[in-house]
Amino acid sequence: MNAPATWLDERRAEAANRFAALGVPHRRIEDWKYSDLKTAIGDAVNDAVGMWTVGDVENGPPLDVDYSYFDMNASPDNLPEWVRVNLGVLPQNAMSSASFASARACIAIRVPRGKAVAHPVPLRVEGGGTGRVLVVLEEGASLTLQETIKAVGLVNAGVEIVIGANAQLTHIRNAPQTDAVQVEEYSIRVARDGVYRAHLFNGGAKLSRAEFQIALAGANAQAHLSGVSVLGDGAHADVTTHITHAVAHTTSTQLFKHVAGGKSRAVYQGRITVEQGADKSDSRQTAKALLMGVRAEADLKPELEICADDVKCAHGAAVGDLDPNSLFYLRARGIPEAEARNMLVRAFLEEAVNEITDETIRETIWREVEKALPRAMLP
Repeated sequence: MNAPATWLDERRAEAANRFAALGVPHRRIEDWKYSDLKTAIGDAVNDAVGMWTVGDVENGPPLDVDYSYFDMNASPDNLPEWVRVNLGVLPQNAMSSASFASARACIAIRVPRGKAVAHPVPLRVEGGGTGRVLVVLEEGASLTLQETIKAVGLVNAGVEIVIGANAQLTHIRNAPQTDAVQVEEYSIRVARDGVYRAHLFNGGAKLSRAEFQIALAGANAQAHLSGVSVLGDGAHADVTTHITHAVAHTTSTQLFKHVAGGKSRAVYQGRITVEQGADKSDSRQTAKALLMGVRAEADLKPELEICADDVKCAHGAAVGDLDPNSLFYLRARGIPEAEARNMLVRAFLEEAVNEITDETIRETIWREVEKALPRAMLP
């Protein structure tokens, strides 16, 4: 007689059925028209386990963080209750469903009620494979999560983030350029008075996509996203966001800057949904791109779907080259052209990078920008 299915088996079976129905996304699907994943990987979804670590390599996670690393294929009987309540519950798209169904390992992080973690907690993804991450901040908790991705081959990761009432999460995502195919899907729910802040750096990959599904589910919930992509050669970087203002008095902002040279491609798709009854919602999104050569491409597509009357929503997008008047001004003062162009590009990116309040992390991102700029400056 077969053993009865557990809650985890049931949720994984649902995810497997969802992926079987949806399949690997391709460019005929509107949300994936700029990132043809099916061409890049075919129908195969890698279920290998990469190297996923949390905290300092020597000391592990800090003591005020509840941390679990467990085998998704083993019995879930010994998993904490907070994992059972939250894992696999938030909405999942096709690739997130695939990672949940096939992942062999999961990292789960919880910050208990009222705890403020003093120092940033590193989350490292190295190598390739499929993985799951669950982050839970209980009421009044706060955490800075510093994610670094060094992908090899194919990475398909699903990240679920649950932010409790009056809790705050700052999420740094650092993804230097690789030759991999890397897909990460973030599903985030923010309760009343909670705050989610994300700051992203992307150097691109053979195909790179970071998708954020954010639900502002409680009054005065906030989401603030900023990021820079610095791309050269044939690198590809896609940032896709969907923020839902589910209740009244919620706020979201987005600011993304892209620099693309060579044959690279920068993609930003940002959708804001203000649901019926979500009055007094305030949402702003801005995306800008600099094309450093005639072969580079930027696709910027902000969208608004508003089902309430008393709201403030704005969006804008712009693609262009460096301002010739500014370049002439610097050249006229004896600054070599290459240096002048570099100064203008850095000034273009500065607004987004300076959204990071932690000076040490901000300098780390600037170093990644400086390493990526020479490739992006090539026509």
